[in-house]
Amino acid sequence: MTFRREPSKQASRLSLEAAIARGGFYPDLTLHAVRDALDGREADHQIVHVDTHFDMEEVHRHITVLALAEDVLVVAHLDDHDFEADEAVDAHGGDTVARISTEVVPVSRIRSLILSEVHRRPERFDPDRALAEVTLTIHWTGAARFETAPAQCTDSECIADHGDNGTFVPDDIMLRIAATAEGDTAVDEARSFVRALRRAGIERAR
Repeated sequence: MTFRREPSKQASRLSLEAAIARGGFYPDLTLHAVRDALDGREADHQIVHVDTHFDMEEVHRHITVLALAEDVLVVAHLDDHDFEADEAVDAHGGDTVARISTEVVPVSRIRSLILSEVHRRPERFDPDRALAEVTLTIHWTGAARFETAPAQCTDSECIADHGDNGTFVPDDIMLRIAATAEGDTAVDEARSFVRALRRAGIERAR
């Protein structure tokens, strides 16, 4: 069986709005935050990655958006969780809150850009064959971000509010995009994004 894919330049034509809408995770809020960070710039390339994980009986999702526009890279993270014991929402019997953080990184600050590719059947390499997955890693210098999640209790019957746990995450990005989960188009978009970011970095270095 031969795996074929559309050319990367075709995949990269998807607009920021369409890519975020396709992600389907609070698209209006996510788009508003990213546009605000872009500050009037138009994104030429983007990656929208939604990650889902299960925590006991709850399902949590997290979305990461990378948007390249002119001389900046906008990095946005959004996650949500139930906020059942907060005074501000007690009157409504519980609610959901979303936390979103954005950072605007000048392309000139990016120190390292790594793309790892996983190829199917390397002994029969075909440049037109779709990749199994890609992992994108971007490093730069600056602040770390603080990610929070509800603190868990080992007592399955406990209903008390244990607050939030937080983790400082260094100011780099690592995304794994697999064709089996996100599809060949998402893998192509990631490769196209990396090419565009490389070109932008070279232009700024001249």
